[in-house]
Amino acid sequence: MAGHSKWANIQHRKSRVDAARSKLFTRLIKEITVAARLGGGDPEGNPRLRAALSEARSSNVPNDNIDRAIKKGTGELEGQALEEYTYEGYGPGGVAVMVEAVTDNKNRTVSELRNVFSKNGGSLGENGCVAWMFERRGFISLSREALAEEDFMELALEVDAEDFETEGEEYLLTVAPDSYLAVLEELEGKQLTPSRTTLAMVPSTTVGAETPKDAEKVERLLERLEDHDDVQRVWANYEESEVGAEAS
Repeated sequence: MAGHSKWANIQHRKSRVDAARSKLFTRLIKEITVAARLGGGDPEGNPRLRAALSEARSSNVPNDNIDRAIKKGTGELEGQALEEYTYEGYGPGGVAVMVEAVTDNKNRTVSELRNVFSKNGGSLGENGCVAWMFERRGFISLSREALAEEDFMELALEVDAEDFETEGEEYLLTVAPDSYLAVLEELEGKQLTPSRTTLAMVPSTTVGAETPKDAEKVERLLERLEDHDDVQRVWANYEESEVGAEAS
């Protein structure tokens, strides 16, 4: 029985990983489509598309999927009329939450997100209610096998990174959003391929949960939001603490 339980756990984790991977691919494809629709299908003249392509390629999205997404955005292929929206609200304990969504039906999406918030101890707010707590930043990861630590430190200074650190088997660069694409192009010129790239909303301050029950509520809300088909990204100023870890 122990062997069976262990195998069941492995299968469960694998299904969760596969689901997360599928969700990631869907999010990246939608971002490429929207970027191409707004700025055209040529990445040289479309910075947003260049950033989306970099993130998709670092996540191993197949080239055929990328090409189709661009063509849907430019109208060369038929597809849904996707629009992007940002929603803001509060989770349990006053946790600030920002939700980036892409949808072909705004009314449906906002109704469903309001329902997710309310059913999980939160509330959907007005535009601007929490955005002031966040700043956009670029994050670029490089494998530690790609270069020596001294070379990485020199690179971080050379590209004027706001912060740099070693995280497990990777180096992590934090850069200003305005220099994000320029840094990616500089890395490409140095024959360095990032393992992960993304533009993220970073909170200026964070809050934790006071009790394990509160932590469970916050984490459940964030998971439900991330699982929604129209949601691209979820940002929150919640920081998992020892209290939160006990609840997980």
